[in-house]
Amino acid sequence: MPSDTTPPPGRPAAGEPSVEEPTAPHPPWGASEDQQNVSPRTPTGDVANEDPDSIAQHGSFLTTSAGSRLQETDHTLKAGERGPSLLQDHHFREKITHFDHERVPERVVHARGAGAHGYFEAYGNAASVTRAKFLAPGRTTPVFVRFSTVLGSRGSADSVRDTRGFATKFYTEEGNFDLVGNNIPVFFIQDAIKFPDIIHAGKPHPDREIPQAQSAHDTFWDFVSLHTEAQHHTMWNMSDRGIPRSYRMMEGFGIHTFRLQNEEGHTCLVKFHWKPKLGVHSLTWEEAQIVGGTDPDFHRRDLADAIESGACPEWELGIQVFEDTPEQTYEGIDLLDPTKIVPEEKVPVQLIGRMVLNANPRNYFEETEQVAFHPGHLPPGIDVTDDPLLQGRLFSYIDTQLTRLGGPNFNQLPINRPHAPVNDMFRDGYGQQAGHTGVAPYTPNSLDGNNPLTAKESDAAFTDLPVTVAESVKTRAAPASFDDHFSQVRLFWNSLTDVEKDHVVGAYSFELGKCYEPAVRERQVVNLARVDKSLAQQVAESLGLPVPDVRGSEQTGDDRSPALSQLGGTWPVDGRIVGIIVDPANPPAGLAELYESIVGSSMVPNIISTHGGEVSGVPVTKTLATVRSVELDALVLAGSPSRQSAEPSGQDAKSGARAGSGFDPRVDLLLDEAWRHGKAIGAWGGGTDAIYRAGYANDDPGIFIDDGPEQVLAGVTEALSRHRVWDRFDL
Repeated sequence: MPSDTTPPPGRPAAGEPSVEEPTAPHPPWGASEDQQNVSPRTPTGDVANEDPDSIAQHGSFLTTSAGSRLQETDHTLKAGERGPSLLQDHHFREKITHFDHERVPERVVHARGAGAHGYFEAYGNAASVTRAKFLAPGRTTPVFVRFSTVLGSRGSADSVRDTRGFATKFYTEEGNFDLVGNNIPVFFIQDAIKFPDIIHAGKPHPDREIPQAQSAHDTFWDFVSLHTEAQHHTMWNMSDRGIPRSYRMMEGFGIHTFRLQNEEGHTCLVKFHWKPKLGVHSLTWEEAQIVGGTDPDFHRRDLADAIESGACPEWELGIQVFEDTPEQTYEGIDLLDPTKIVPEEKVPVQLIGRMVLNANPRNYFEETEQVAFHPGHLPPGIDVTDDPLLQGRLFSYIDTQLTRLGGPNFNQLPINRPHAPVNDMFRDGYGQQAGHTGVAPYTPNSLDGNNPLTAKESDAAFTDLPVTVAESVKTRAAPASFDDHFSQVRLFWNSLTDVEKDHVVGAYSFELGKCYEPAVRERQVVNLARVDKSLAQQVAESLGLPVPDVRGSEQTGDDRSPALSQLGGTWPVDGRIVGIIVDPANPPAGLAELYESIVGSSMVPNIISTHGGEVSGVPVTKTLATVRSVELDALVLAGSPSRQSAEPSGQDAKSGARAGSGFDPRVDLLLDEAWRHGKAIGAWGGGTDAIYRAGYANDDPGIFIDDGPEQVLAGVTEALSRHRVWDRFDL
């Protein structure tokens, strides 16, 4: 690759590999540039060494885990060349034993994840509501974020319709703060005791272990149709929110209501929100299905490539603030009910800081897989409420780490280590690395000088806020305010545009169409009728079911919350991928300049050709054999490869299609998909022939044809700021 050309993201190693096998010893290559913004810590929270490589493995030679250099690692020690292997082969036994124990149990939920390091920068305007120091003026706090799907295994696809986890670990000077949320602000259930039930229902059927990573099956819809409290979350999941375009274009929500306390001791209730800089954007259902086959790692690749290419993802943290009253409600909405939201139009989200993710993990297992979150990791000034789902999570999150990570010392793993001094008096246990000193692991003591002492509130100690508990009796029940299961589902439906509603109808029709039992389908359609008659009618007709005749107060109300729709705004185009089709037989002029212009706009150019290598000195990123339009945000034709370039068709089945334009049929396929999915399409020079001969016109929505690449790019960029060309969708 020419040294003056910006390399595309995705480079697998920090150094340049050679074609021949290297034979000279040399130290390990350090971290890549996109993995450098991380400061390692000791097991007790102290700064280890500002160089991230200080905790990496060292030396130019292969060794045992105890440091002995090895001459040979390709053959076991045998009694002669053809003899049996010997038990004394300590290197083989160490190597194979470690391999046998490399895997830890995957998470029961959120197993499929991707993570990144970054920092949080406080705006300094939160002092009126909390004394948490990381929100004070001028404070910058390191963070690690893990995004995930809920239902699928570690080997499932990224693009499934599912809830996404959005968990943030703030390494504050007062200890770690874990904000463990989702991309959907409400949950399926109101009480944690039902969590095993909803997950068992959503997971693959236990007899056949299918389907993987999806809710389109009988047990899921059987459960949620019987537990109508799940209808709100289900409606969000059936909307475009259930298939995000990217983790970078995903809102995050703390789900629960938290209690904050300021320096004066005044308390308030809040809900946390993450607002993405790039806006909220989703895949179409067809895109999600295609990309599940072409690139199951679509979301984690997108996140890593964006950071590597410098288009660092960014969110703003906001809070909705409520008065801390004994009722803990707002205008009749129970703030302790995790299946309810408070519309942003009623209580605006106040922005209190921004988060930037600027470093990729150096090792997936050590960081993304071993990171352990816990809603009980709280700094002074932030406390929990009596939300019955949150109360259960406070137990479950710490309990699950004991099995997953081998014992109680999981906070000593590097990714979990706090950036604050630790003196916990905990001793022993699997994985103990903290190097405790002293002889008196109890308190009070005199033999260690009564170290450590408990802290006072004036010493910035965490305080369990003194909340009055009403006189009552022990009971397994929920308040009457938890009984409304439909009004907010209707609010969400009413707030969507016609395009989004059409997608919701399609999602319900697909999911329920995958259910075998008619009773399950009919029961869920009855629930939809209690939300909206039009919704139920469209889904019922798709399934061949009678339209339910549901009467009652459930069908009243026409409230809307514009903040719940993904359409209507414009957003930055950072990290968007622009595919540029070229004909290597007729290289376009100005390709290198266009390539760097796209890079300069914080977008990522992908040069697409009939074969790999370079065109006009610019590296080919993808070939027509390997690319699908779902990997691109916009498509630009700088050339029209001939039909002959697609031969022989046996190497790529797509090249055997009938070409409407007469050019390479794979270009027609890209054009057709980009058109159907509402993506901007541009062309200049030799690329215009394929556009016109395929039947597109310059005045079609989202088609940009001009004399030069810069003019075309300007039109495409403007269209990208709205995510899609929404005028193309027929309702």
